[in-house]
Amino acid sequence: MMWKKEKTKDKLEKEQQKQIDKEIEKSESPKKDTAKSHGEILREQLSDAQETYEKSPQSILLSSLTAGLEIGFSYLMICSLFYFLSGKLAEDTIFKMMSFVYPLGFILVVLGQSILFTEQTALLTLPVLNKKRDILSLLRIWGLVISGNLIGGYLIALLLLWLGPNLHLFDQEVIVKIAKHVLDFDLIVIFVSAILAGWLMGLLSWLLASSRDTISRIVMIFLITAVMAFTGLHHSIIGSVEIFSGMLSSPDISLIDYLTFQSTALLGNAFGGAIFVALLKYRAFVFNVVGKG
Repeated sequence: MMWKKEKTKDKLEKEQQKQIDKEIEKSESPKKDTAKSHGEILREQLSDAQETYEKSPQSILLSSLTAGLEIGFSYLMICSLFYFLSGKLAEDTIFKMMSFVYPLGFILVVLGQSILFTEQTALLTLPVLNKKRDILSLLRIWGLVISGNLIGGYLIALLLLWLGPNLHLFDQEVIVKIAKHVLDFDLIVIFVSAILAGWLMGLLSWLLASSRDTISRIVMIFLITAVMAFTGLHHSIIGSVEIFSGMLSSPDISLIDYLTFQSTALLGNAFGGAIFVALLKYRAFVFNVVGKG
């Protein structure tokens, strides 16, 4: 009796999956002046994610390393701005004004189509939810992307630690102040903050799929990442550059501080992107399809 129930359940799930796949596949590209539907965006996101899964590990690692390097331009700008405005404005005002330059690295990464962990978190979860990939393949590709992003971040941090002071763009004191500002919270606060940051970056990926021209995409990237900077939400990749640089510049910031922050921020970003964007967006589509069926 139990075996028959399980067989019936499996049959129903397979029929529902076929119905979901059919709905996704029949979503046609909208006319030029027509907004994309939920299904059209989901189809495009699934297609992009599948392309990423099909890339070689070397290609993914190199692309993600490039993203880690490019995100360093945001760090270059926030350090330079802080140094330039120090003594002219209050520090809390300077930290808020960083939101105007913080988006630069993200614009370079997204428009350059490098692979950034937080932007790809939600995207890469979709094929798993759609039963086209398994959880192990997701974790494997996440590992490659995170490794590449972090290595790229370390390299650009080492370069900027030398170049910044020599070009008189910023000094060691600025590096330490920024790192301590990022670290100056309880772990639970950093975790929840990182969830919101992951949520926003997942939404950014979703919104970019609905936009058509470069100007609109730049505006979207700027708005989302500027909100993250203004509110101080924790992003695991640029946060890694900030804390790693601070660790190399001050004995007050230890390797334990860095590792604790990094693991907390990564978990929060992953949770925010995968759960609040991928799962909810996908389930909303599924409920609509099953409801119609």
